[in-house]
Amino acid sequence: MIPLPAADFTIGADPKYPEEGPPRRARVKAFWIDAHELTNGEFARFVTATGYRTVAEQTPRQLPDTPPEMQQPGSAVFAIPDDRDPRWWRWSVGAQWRHPSGPAESIAGRDAEPVVQIAYDDAEAYAHWGGKRLPSEAEWEYAALAGSTALPEPIDAHGTPQANYYQGVFPARDLGLDGFRGRAPVGCFKPNAFGLYDMIGNVWEWTSTAVGPSRASGVIKGGSYLCASNYCARYRPAARQFEERGLGTDHIGVRFVRDSAPPAN
Repeated sequence: MIPLPAADFTIGADPKYPEEGPPRRARVKAFWIDAHELTNGEFARFVTATGYRTVAEQTPRQLPDTPPEMQQPGSAVFAIPDDRDPRWWRWSVGAQWRHPSGPAESIAGRDAEPVVQIAYDDAEAYAHWGGKRLPSEAEWEYAALAGSTALPEPIDAHGTPQANYYQGVFPARDLGLDGFRGRAPVGCFKPNAFGLYDMIGNVWEWTSTAVGPSRASGVIKGGSYLCASNYCARYRPAARQFEERGLGTDHIGVRFVRDSAPPAN
């Protein structure tokens, strides 16, 4: 974990979409933050120690007019639309953290990739077990900015991508110019000025900030490998999106914070 000092900064700087602004001043207290996203290997150790079962592994709450496939354990998975099915997001029976897109996909040998298909309650459960907590939106954005007022598109002087996001025409084809056409192992790209990896791209990250009177949705930050310049361009610190807290996907993960130094291993 990396210690960050207390600071005043501008949240929502350089907004591209209405929900990101207006820019406003915020203050965060000193805190510690994970250097990288929670990995499959780390989540597996939690499950082994506790026997925890994620939301996606449980039978969904039955609601009127629920499609038959959504009455079975599973989760939301991105799919390239085609003539047979124009949907970008589909319910995949059996999709869960061990099988992010469904039973045909395994995370075996992929311990260093960020864990996905975890709902908000799953993230909270790990945080409680690990003596950590979810960051607020302000804490997350401050950590992502790392002392800058706003960040440009993550490319170097030669135009080479410096984060894992979508190059090409979304949703038809990802050219993979960043070296990946899906989730990347954590730490494959240079860290920001605070020493934090993958704050931009790779997978969206849960925050503790809720939206709406029911608090059923939460703010996710950072964009993912599915964010493209021609579609959403949300691979920026100010970018935010709202996600149903009871649902995981194959492009949302998490990292955690602490208010004090972590205990020695």
